[in-house]
Amino acid sequence: MRSRAVLLLVPGLIILVVGLIVPAVSMLFFPRRSGPAEVMAAFGSFFTDPFMLSILWRTVWIGLVVTGLCVAMGFPIAYMLARSASRWVGLWLALAIFPLLLSNVVRTFGWLVVLGSQGVLGRLLTGSHLVETPPQLLASEFAIVLGLIQLFLPLAIISSYSAIAQVDATLDEAARSLGAGPLRTFWSVVVPLSLPGVIVAATLVFAGSVTAYTTPFLLGGSSDKMLSTQLFYYTDTNVDWTMAGAVALVMTILVFGVATLSSAAGRLGRTQ
Repeated sequence: MRSRAVLLLVPGLIILVVGLIVPAVSMLFFPRRSGPAEVMAAFGSFFTDPFMLSILWRTVWIGLVVTGLCVAMGFPIAYMLARSASRWVGLWLALAIFPLLLSNVVRTFGWLVVLGSQGVLGRLLTGSHLVETPPQLLASEFAIVLGLIQLFLPLAIISSYSAIAQVDATLDEAARSLGAGPLRTFWSVVVPLSLPGVIVAATLVFAGSVTAYTTPFLLGGSSDKMLSTQLFYYTDTNVDWTMAGAVALVMTILVFGVATLSSAAGRLGRTQ
């Protein structure tokens, strides 16, 4: 029986190795016209270049802001959906995750319509006489954060919902019977027991935010570059495959480092 299970895993493992691991390793350490030594030298120079460090800091900062806002907004929504007794809860959950069915490009172009100088928001502000001229909201970190929140909020809701749904609702009732109010029950019972799901949600949102390309490219300006857009610059515009490999290595270490810390935090939370 065990040998059959192993055989069933072989096709998926082959596709994973050939389609993901081999191209990733080749890109990181064996880019065109260079080798591991050149990539590691470029990797070292990355951390001595103030411009590249500013891009790294902006990427991490935007990732943290988007992660915090997505979890802060997504967890209460997931809690209300998981604890709702309405027969329409399935419909509300479907509407919450519906944006995942749309293309990232389509959702991002929607923000171009809203945030443009002649867009909905600009006309609303000028029409209400709050400002004389429409504010420049595009090509900014603000626009990138808004676009990424819309992109990954459904992911935070799904991850949090699955974790909250596994917490027995009778524990809420038991806490209230002992005198705890709704907020005390929420913070002392629901949040600690669903913390592993929250950590998963935060990890997925952060990893997606720091590696997203379409949204930062369309909504960010030339002074708001992120690692993903800089990687595209090195591969398409400047055609510097060695530096592209170094940037890709930084992104990989960043994502795996956060995933490792999140996994350790999850294990620590379960032991306490």
